[in-house]
Order: sequence, then structure tokens, then C-alpha cells
Amino acid sequence: MLCIYHESTDPYFNIATDEYILKYLKEDCFMLWRNNNAIIVGKYQNTLAEINYDYVKANNIAVVRRISGGGAVYHDLGNLNFSFVKSGEDSNLTDFKKFTQPIVDVIQSLGIDARFEGKNDLMIDGKKFSGNAAHIYKNRILHHGTILYAAEMRNVSEALKINPVKYQDKAVKSVPKRVTNITEHLKTPLSLEAFTQQLMNHVLSIYPDSKLYTFTPDDIKIINQLKNEKYSTQEWNYGKSPEYSFKKAIRTKGGLLEMNLEAKNGIIENIKIYGDFFSELGIEPIEHALINIAHNENAIRQALAHINIDKHFSNITLDDLIEAMF
Repeated sequence: MLCIYHESTDPYFNIATDEYILKYLKEDCFMLWRNNNAIIVGKYQNTLAEINYDYVKANNIAVVRRISGGGAVYHDLGNLNFSFVKSGEDSNLTDFKKFTQPIVDVIQSLGIDARFEGKNDLMIDGKKFSGNAAHIYKNRILHHGTILYAAEMRNVSEALKINPVKYQDKAVKSVPKRVTNITEHLKTPLSLEAFTQQLMNHVLSIYPDSKLYTFTPDDIKIINQLKNEKYSTQEWNYGKSPEYSFKKAIRTKGGLLEMNLEAKNGIIENIKIYGDFFSELGIEPIEHALINIAHNENAIRQALAHINIDKHFSNITLDDLIEAMF
């Protein structure tokens, strides 16, 4: 087994790395890695319905879709991530408890009562510190999970705090749970770096064929290609969202503005604007201009750039329209 301590903190590059070790490396792998501030959404989720868009935008938080299912998770540098890639028979591949046991063993060795509970969670005293997901490719499985070690809990809650009334869809929904950091349960302080080393040493000890591995320039070249062509694209991270309806109303200087739209694959198919505002030229040209436009801020601003908004919405700005659409 190749054991990799991956030092990149670029969320787009790192999620691409997961796919790389699954599909391009022939050996089994174990990898430890961290992301700078990011929300990682499940393959089958409606991205916009999983994030607090205003908070994510204001705090420059990356949003990346992974290839495995499950719910959205928040990553920062206080969160350690792990990935296992193993080959085998399909019936033996998806075993969440088996892949998380090394993590449980190390945390229990620190005097903490960590346990595997439910379908795919690791818990301490009824609070979740690790969520896990998996993806099967041919006869190989990618199992990856989070470990909340010293994460900023306010960011965790704020970044994932969304209004469920806004979106109506059949996408997989994240299930909020009470969460905790491992550091809150340590009897003696232990740095994240020291914990990471303990975890890596444990995995090296339980797999007799294991060895440390560093990505080669050829590895990194392919990972960067995956990042640039897939994981850093708007189409992958937002456009793969299932069909959904969106509704939001806000108060503006010009009055109530209510946005109703339907989108498929991230593209606006229908839109209707309501409110008690005044309009000189009517709002139909605005609605028409937004049909077949991607439901993302840059695309919407570009689509409306040539239109004098004041003529269609009295005392309502383009920024107001954007706010009402997310």
C-alpha cells in the first residue's frame, strides 16, 4: 500500500487527487490531506441548496463537488481528511466500519471513546467528528472521510446554514448533526501535525506491504489536468445539480422582490418575478434575458449587463436581483 502525506491545501487539486489515486494508480493507497476553506458537496446533491451562498461568497470559500455520494461537509485547515483506495471484489468493497477502524484505534489510544455509529459516522459522546463516503470504480473503491480535529465551528455551521424553503428538488440532502472537535476531548494537548503522524504510523504498521510515497511530476501533471478540466469548473461543481425549483423574496428600496425559477443541470429554464415594485418598461425583457442562462452570479451579471435595470425596476439594483436569486 502506498501511504501518501499530501501537502497541498488547494481544494480543487485535492479532490482531483482522490480521483487520480482511484483511477490512475494501480496500487492500494492511503492518503492524508487538508483543504483550505471549502465546502465539498456530494455527487448527487444540488450544490446551491447545500451552501449559505452569501456567507460562502463573503468568505471566499471554495465549493467543490466530489465523485462520491453523501452529504456536504466543510473543510478548513483544522480538519484532517483521509482517503483509502483498495482493490477487491465488489461485495467486499463498501465497508465503512473497516476503513474507519484505523482512525478509531488511534483516537481511542488517546483516551477518547470514539465509536463508529449509524451508516457512516464516527462519534464521540453522541457528537459527530467524522463523516465518510465511498465511490466504486471497476474493482476498486475510494473511501474517504473527514476528521474534525481543530476546525473553526462557527464557519462549519454558517457555511452550511441554508434556507430549506428556497429549494424544492429530489437531490440528496445533508442531515445536520451535532459536531465536535477531537481537541475538545484530549486529556493532554496534541498538535494536528503530531496526530497526523500518529495516524500515518499506525496505518504503516497494520499493512505489512505499506510504504511512503510522494507524487511524481507525472502524477502531478495528470492531477492538475483533472483539476483544470473538471474539478475547478462551474459545470462540474454547480451544473451537475439535479432539476430544482428556487424561490426567494427580499425587501428592497423599491419594494418586495420575489424570484421564482426552475433550473436543470444548473441552467435556468423558467423564471417569473413578482413584487410590489414599479416598472417603466415592464419586467418581461429581464425574464426573457435570463432564460437558458446558468444559475450563477457571473453568468447572470453578464446576461443583464446590456440592460438598463432602472427602466425595468424602480429603485431596485442589479445587486438586489442577484441577492434574490441565491
